[in-house]
Amino acid sequence: MLSPKSAETVRATLPAVSGAIGEITTLFYEKLFAAHPELLRHLFNRGNQANGGQQRALAGAVVTFARHLIEHPDGRPDALLTRIAHKHASLGVRPDQYPVVREHLFAAIAEVLGEAVTDEVVRAWDEVYWLMAHALIAVEKQLLDEAGAPDGEVWRPFRVAARIEETAEVATFLLRPADGAPVPPSRPGQYVSVQVQLPDGARQIRQYSLSGQPDDGLQISVKRVVGWRRPGAPSDDPAGEVSGSLHAHVHGGEILHVSPPFGEVVLGDDGEGPLLFASAGIGCTPMMAMLAHLATTGSRRRIVAAHADRSPATHPFRTDLHRLTGKLADATAELWYEAPLPHDDGLRRGDGLPGGEEEGAWRTGEAAEGAVDPVTVRSGMMDLTQIAVPAGTTAYLCGPVPFMKAVRAQLLAAGVPASRIHYEVFGPDPGL
Repeated sequence: MLSPKSAETVRATLPAVSGAIGEITTLFYEKLFAAHPELLRHLFNRGNQANGGQQRALAGAVVTFARHLIEHPDGRPDALLTRIAHKHASLGVRPDQYPVVREHLFAAIAEVLGEAVTDEVVRAWDEVYWLMAHALIAVEKQLLDEAGAPDGEVWRPFRVAARIEETAEVATFLLRPADGAPVPPSRPGQYVSVQVQLPDGARQIRQYSLSGQPDDGLQISVKRVVGWRRPGAPSDDPAGEVSGSLHAHVHGGEILHVSPPFGEVVLGDDGEGPLLFASAGIGCTPMMAMLAHLATTGSRRRIVAAHADRSPATHPFRTDLHRLTGKLADATAELWYEAPLPHDDGLRRGDGLPGGEEEGAWRTGEAAEGAVDPVTVRSGMMDLTQIAVPAGTTAYLCGPVPFMKAVRAQLLAAGVPASRIHYEVFGPDPGL
């Protein structure tokens, strides 16, 4: 809880800080990396620094936390703190790094806001910073203890036991412990961090959702990220350094350094209500782990698996999705492909199907004779207004942020409470 004096000061200065927070965080990272270049090479994602994603995420977190302290003085934004703490724990962030961040963040605040940053303002925002920092440190310690890494050393060697080409741009890697220790426990929906040494010597880290839960290892699926830019403009989205390296150089037998599984967006063990999984592109990876778990445990819950992709050819785990929905007692898959649906790809027109499917809905044609095919395919972008969202649904979302914003809005309009809509973001989390 903020002291009354600090709360008053933060309330008065929050508009100024919020208005300049983008400039402040950009300058903060410049100062931090000038003083500690090793952090950019070995901890922070260089791609997210280049496209501004990390700066925007930090800005949003700081302002959200400060605003929460003002509007809810007797509580704290636990969801925000938990999400950040899981990311930090998986990266091996240490408590002694928080004073370093504080030093350069406050130097940036003073430089951007100038004379407005009085001693009183510094004291008030220092209180905000340390309330947030100490809360994160406590949660991170608990997570590391639970993961069997109480000393904060999260990296373990894993050998690449197999590589499977899911699509032309997605590969699955089966990882087995190379140190003889047991496979770390995981929950459906969690991710691991993977540390890769690049040709320039930098050890870059990326987080990948577990796409399955094999008994003898961990399974991740990696999409090769290709850079793009508008004509005449600098790169808007740089090529993925780590995904490119994994695709180009990791084929089997190599050693990768991997963290224990972390992540708070997980499939709960209890409950019998309906579930809806909505994903786009490589966002299907945590959903596949959840579906596989439900199939293995013989779940009888009503399940809707909705996925959007560019085409059937770019859809990872398309066959697995059909197999799992067919195995579950009450599951259906709803697919949307941007490209026109081909007639020679195992898809057939859904004319005359039960349920009054609209023109343009297709069935896969792969169901057993006499059975109702659980997969429906449509052209265009995902639109959940085209399907019936069961009452009492709990939803899990993963994919590009604009996609998740649109789907979340559709679910809210369908009557799904915000508290029942969970989402996972690849990279910095800007909030939905």
